[in-house]
Amino acid sequence: MKLLMILGLSFRKIYNLCHIIFPFLLFVATPVFPERIFYVMGTYLIVDVNGREVKVYKYIKDLEEKLSDYIETSEVSKINKYAGIRPVKVSKETFEVIKISKEICLKTFRVFDITVGSYTINYKRRKILTKDKALSLINCEDILLNEKKREVFLKRKGMAIDLGGIGKGYAVEKAYKKVNTKLGFIAIAGDMKVWGHKRLIGVYNPLTKKPLLEGINKEDVCLSSSGNYFRKHIVGKDELLQVTVAYKNCIYADALATALFASDKETRKKILKNFKDAGVLILYKDGSFYVNRKFIDFFEYLIIKP
Repeated sequence: MKLLMILGLSFRKIYNLCHIIFPFLLFVATPVFPERIFYVMGTYLIVDVNGREVKVYKYIKDLEEKLSDYIETSEVSKINKYAGIRPVKVSKETFEVIKISKEICLKTFRVFDITVGSYTINYKRRKILTKDKALSLINCEDILLNEKKREVFLKRKGMAIDLGGIGKGYAVEKAYKKVNTKLGFIAIAGDMKVWGHKRLIGVYNPLTKKPLLEGINKEDVCLSSSGNYFRKHIVGKDELLQVTVAYKNCIYADALATALFASDKETRKKILKNFKDAGVLILYKDGSFYVNRKFIDFFEYLIIKP
């Protein structure tokens, strides 16, 4: 098929992005095998992997029990509990996602920072810190990692890890590797991965309540689609409404969208230079949009209709 783009409104420069995950921002059709739907990580998991759907669910549920700061017995909650007191030994998965998060923090000029938990958890949810104190504790360089012992230590009391900006993308990517099938599809809320086959996929437009994008992937792809119009718990810095990131790896797609949401225009430009293979589709509040060449290259057939 030839690439088809319907451009209803003018493009904008790729300087502004945003991210927070919601259910149903992404949708999919043309299942290869019967899809199964599960509830996990506070949202819906859709799986299509030739009879191994329950295996995927159980694996992601296990990840949730390690990574969720809403679960008091999770490894992340234990790390947060002992912040400024002592290191905590964790599983390979927990150590890995925290290590990757710290690396992404530095590549995004500290915009993506999982120690935002001092603000989102200890100030907003638990109300045990003042706002100023919580903000002063956000610093990914204060995450100390001991790879040999597989220990994580938050350097200062009151610090906390919040994996909300990377956890679902991490779960999708790890489940894809765990299930090890030639083709399949996994989606959790605003994060999805399609591999080994071509599939009709789409992105929701909150302005029109209809599809913003419909397309058939040309290659394996992860999409992370995000906005800030339901929960409104992150303050946007400009006129952005929604962003979709296309990338090979779902961990980075999820984290990149988070970072681009939180950064200013100039920092966004610099972040994208560090992630040159990232495809981006931006929807603005006035209904106009921008899509870069890398995004288009992931699709064999693509219609964008704002």
